[in-house]
Amino acid sequence: MHKLTIVLTLTALTTTALADEKKRPWDVDVDVGAIATSGNTDSTSLQFKVDAKQNLEKWENQYIFNSLFKEDEVEQDDDTTSKEKTAEKYFGSAKFAYLLGVEKSYVFGFGSYTDDKFGAYRTYTTVALGYGDWLYSSPTFNWFVEAGPGYFEGEKVIESDDASIPDSITDESGAMLRAATALEWKITKNAEFKQVISVESGADNTRTQSETSLATSINGSMKMKVGIAIANDTDVAPGKEKTDTTTFINLVYSF
Repeated sequence: MHKLTIVLTLTALTTTALADEKKRPWDVDVDVGAIATSGNTDSTSLQFKVDAKQNLEKWENQYIFNSLFKEDEVEQDDDTTSKEKTAEKYFGSAKFAYLLGVEKSYVFGFGSYTDDKFGAYRTYTTVALGYGDWLYSSPTFNWFVEAGPGYFEGEKVIESDDASIPDSITDESGAMLRAATALEWKITKNAEFKQVISVESGADNTRTQSETSLATSINGSMKMKVGIAIANDTDVAPGKEKTDTTTFINLVYSF
């Protein structure tokens, strides 16, 4: 009887520990990356990102904030050079997912806001509702897809041919369809691959965003992450590029 009590107690403690490990209240990653060069080329860039996941009994929510800042040495018309800001971008999003009775399926509400001082769109706001499901889920490999209707508002930048005249802004808005997918693969105990893709398609513009990364653990809470982020708009004003690409090497602190 005494042995049975010990076994039952250890089983209960183990089950509780596994449950706590499986569903922590918060999972937060903070990314910081900085690059500075001098000499023949002077450049400074800084990337900062917070990815916070909230795990409740019936809700799984995610909050993301991302910023990018860059300065480069620019040659002027009089052949002199000066350091000028060439990128300043801020992005924030929130997703609220309500878990359904069917395992790993959910309905969600999503909202995002982008402020890009040098992008094809000065600001870009989206909201969407929809349904999501995990196509595959295991301790080492997870893959989900989600989709639903939504609405967007954007301020498209129309560049002026005359440097003395400021750029103009054209407002766009309308219905859109949002689809997203994310794949997470724990290659080894210390290495993890992630691929995240979202597509927001409306009558005026289709915005596609992708981030591919590989992270390796330095210690229990610190990682080194390398990756590439790509953002594409199908409808941009003359003089603006459709695709922005950011290659990064970041330190990530997890808690």
